[in-house]
Amino acid sequence: MDDPICPLCRRPIPPDARQSLHHLIPKLKGGKGGPVVLLHQICHNEIHATLTEAELARDYATPEALRAHPRLAKFIGWVAKRPPGFHSRTPGPRRKR
Repeated sequence: MDDPICPLCRRPIPPDARQSLHHLIPKLKGGKGGPVVLLHQICHNEIHATLTEAELARDYATPEALRAHPRLAKFIGWVAKRPPGFHSRTPGPRRKR
């Protein structure tokens, strides 16, 4: 069976890679029980370092919208050159809450 594909960076997610489920609409904004996608942990961290819960709910509730965000697009270009199981701490300042 093929590994699942991360909808953000479009790399495979091997079984031993750090991974997590991302609620497309944040739970705090009514997304509890809503659609989730499996992401690399590094991709999930970058989403939450870039966007607030309100921005995610309002403007970035699809993988396509997330990929179109300028900072996330730059991150995707960078992480695409890394092996599928790659993980590192998310650099840079956290977004404002």
